[in-house]
Amino acid sequence: MPAPLNSPYQQLRGGDGRREANTSAVLRTVLDHGPVARRRIAALTGLSPAAVSRQVLDLARLGLVRERPELVAAAGVGRPQVPVDIDSGRVAVAGVHIGVPGATLSLIDLRGRILAREDVSSRGPGRTAILERVTGRLPAFLAAHKGALSIAGVGAVLGGRVDPERGIAVRHEPLGWYDVPLRAALERATGLPVYVDNHARALAQSEILFGHPDAQHSIVAIFVGHVVDAALGSGGRVHLGPRAATSDLAHQPVPGSRVKCPCGRTGCFEAVVSDTALFEEATELGIIAEPDRALLSEAVAAGHPGADRLVRRRARLIGRAVALLADLVNPDVVVVHETFSGAHPRYLDAIRTEAVGRSHLCDDPERIVAPGTGERALDVAAGTAVLANIYGDPLRTVAFDQSPGV
Repeated sequence: MPAPLNSPYQQLRGGDGRREANTSAVLRTVLDHGPVARRRIAALTGLSPAAVSRQVLDLARLGLVRERPELVAAAGVGRPQVPVDIDSGRVAVAGVHIGVPGATLSLIDLRGRILAREDVSSRGPGRTAILERVTGRLPAFLAAHKGALSIAGVGAVLGGRVDPERGIAVRHEPLGWYDVPLRAALERATGLPVYVDNHARALAQSEILFGHPDAQHSIVAIFVGHVVDAALGSGGRVHLGPRAATSDLAHQPVPGSRVKCPCGRTGCFEAVVSDTALFEEATELGIIAEPDRALLSEAVAAGHPGADRLVRRRARLIGRAVALLADLVNPDVVVVHETFSGAHPRYLDAIRTEAVGRSHLCDDPERIVAPGTGERALDVAAGTAVLANIYGDPLRTVAFDQSPGV
């Protein structure tokens, strides 16, 4: 949703991109180090103190940073250095994570903290029933929770192949979605800018912004749910390959498996390790009454040996995939988002043991981690679809506010 030509923020934008790059560098430094004095920002970014002051003024007008005079040490020598911090009280973003069988709505501040959250179930038949529920509920959710906050945009993430430039869910087979215009539907519902992405890419970006410090250097993010996805980040940016794709683990072969895959082959990784496969097998074995995440989670928590055996086997298979990616990419961090390894460290340990045992390059299990944003990582990832744009180019992403600056 481009701003009109007379948009006030365009008055801030330079002609060669340096202003935008400098403002982004200052904002990211405040995120990583704030509260932080301007002098320290200048040292960390290599910008002059005068340039830092200009960027801080612009960012304050946008509602992204604020001064913290209460943190100035009393009776100091010379002019006091007033720290600058992220302003979490003026701007927030909305997040929509669409999964199987429902979705979540969230309100997230500039530090990736969840301010409000709501589950939306899929009611009624039809492949777009969940989208209709989300578009019907999201405006009321924001009205109820945003208070005085300005909403910079809506981030929407889901699995499968997603084209962020066109805002389209290209393919999500468990939902039966093909070329669904997700951005257009959410923009009509909210009147806000909408940023759409694959949730593995969004997970990688949220880890870069808010998670493991080494993720800023290089990261592989793996998501295992009803779909299986992977994404690669390097130098603080997440890779988007041709045809809006990143990595595709779903159809890597699992040796010895004869499980049929919807693609027509047998033994594909997603067909073997997905939530769909796991829950169905647990039902067939009588571990749970019906294919349901909550039921299997309860069985695992209760120590059911059959449930433990199934989940541990999946963890080992995920570990093999981690080893493959670690050897191909050799990232600083591998982030694995999977229900049971996030809730029970023993399954993350099983992934690590298998990965390190099979990898030729990854000999440190501590490089394999659960999302640093915690159990609500997918909600934060949804908001990160907007937040990544704010931190990457705040002058273009956030509407200019004429209120007094710092």
